[in-house]
Amino acid sequence: MPMDYVYPEYEVVRNLSRCINCRVCEQQCANQVHAFDPKTGQMTADDAKCVNCHRCVAMCPTHALKIVKSDHAFKENGNWSAQTITEVYRQASSGGVLLSSMGNPKQYPVYWDKLLINASQVTNPSIDPLREPMETKTFLGKKRVSIKRDAQGNITPNLPPQLELSMPMLFSAMSYGSISYNAHASLARAAQQLGIYYNTGEGGLHEDFYQYGKNTIVQVASGRFGVHKDYLEAGAAIEIKMGQGAKPGIGGHLPGAKIVGDISKTRMIPEGSDAISPAPHHDIYSIEDLRQLVYSLKEATEYQKPVIVKIAAVHNVAAIASGIARSGADIIAIDGFRGGTGAAPTRIRDNVGIPIELALAAVDARLREEGIRDEVSIIAGGSIRSSSDIVKAIALGADAVYIGTAALLALGCHLCRSCHGGKCNWGIATQRPELVKRLDPDVGAQRLVHLLSAWNNEIKEMMGGMGINSIEALRGNRLMLRGVGLTDKELEILGVLHAGE
Repeated sequence: MPMDYVYPEYEVVRNLSRCINCRVCEQQCANQVHAFDPKTGQMTADDAKCVNCHRCVAMCPTHALKIVKSDHAFKENGNWSAQTITEVYRQASSGGVLLSSMGNPKQYPVYWDKLLINASQVTNPSIDPLREPMETKTFLGKKRVSIKRDAQGNITPNLPPQLELSMPMLFSAMSYGSISYNAHASLARAAQQLGIYYNTGEGGLHEDFYQYGKNTIVQVASGRFGVHKDYLEAGAAIEIKMGQGAKPGIGGHLPGAKIVGDISKTRMIPEGSDAISPAPHHDIYSIEDLRQLVYSLKEATEYQKPVIVKIAAVHNVAAIASGIARSGADIIAIDGFRGGTGAAPTRIRDNVGIPIELALAAVDARLREEGIRDEVSIIAGGSIRSSSDIVKAIALGADAVYIGTAALLALGCHLCRSCHGGKCNWGIATQRPELVKRLDPDVGAQRLVHLLSAWNNEIKEMMGGMGINSIEALRGNRLMLRGVGLTDKELEILGVLHAGE
């Protein structure tokens, strides 16, 4: 029989001259990497269990630990990498589908990093955001309405329902179950303080969080977990999840081990049962079917809430978005292939979908060509990493962006990409009470407020440098961007000129 043993990917390096055998690392590691050996009187480590989450490194009082990438090497081969070989061994041993967490880690182009922002000089002077007003407030919803007046000539309000954001950012969908109660509380409280919105994901809304309804987007996915009339009425908007960037064409799956206590109650399914969302909505096989659900949700909420349709960024995304805009939806959310997730088949995560930059530009251009851009707002997501990414996304046509992985990083995530195991040492992607309590929701909310406030200030600085004082004037303004190191076809799809032109 072949050997199934695979050398550990990471190694725990312990400085024995610094280690005081306090056993903090042992207490902090949910993966049971560390242990005390009474025979030698020293701490030991099982490298094979390490996921490189850095919890032990961060908590070690004497800085005696560090995690390093193993230098173990397979024989060099340009076609068969060490990771590919290791994955073959694992599947040959288990017969199972490889699962991964978070976003695509492959070395595909990051177009944000190949786009540069224009700046004003003489004829169009820059604006000082410290001394002059800068508007980053954003409204999401249909804008294409005719002006109506009453008998006295006063304008009659007839604008469809809108989401008002103090800044062009929202927290993206992360379900209760995939992330902890304390993580959800952090997102909800931060959204309320910032004057923006957070998204429940497809796991329903815990009854404790109904108080944040004015800052909540409730999601309806194919599994319909936790969906009922009070849930729909609780949020400020409703999002129909057709797909997500990390796993286009694939449904959701929350293992039964995570369906415990309030998660079972919130999702309205028995404890211990797997929460499996089908790949398709079994009542949606056309744009006409989607339109029926859009208007069913609007009817159920008396046309008081905008409806969002979330789709993954795929090759025909522009045509899909055109159909959605005509379905009656108020907002389209597009999720690129670097979007995070609690669990996805590795092959799907790493090979299916397209970058958000190309998808966003294609959708905005298509809707403008068809004269229906104002029929919908666009939210872009899928690895928005900084304020400059946001500025570039808006210049490519987004009205606002979804923040997911960056929000988790602000909460303490170290991107170890083992969320699907349910042993998150930072209290985020776990339901184990002793781990959940490691995340203080008050501290988490404050860190999120700090992050997005800092990004909003940076957006104002960049807008001022461009000579723009309103986020609305930046939307779709591709003249503010220039490409570097891009092919003619990439520049054509993005709709930007090369640097120097």
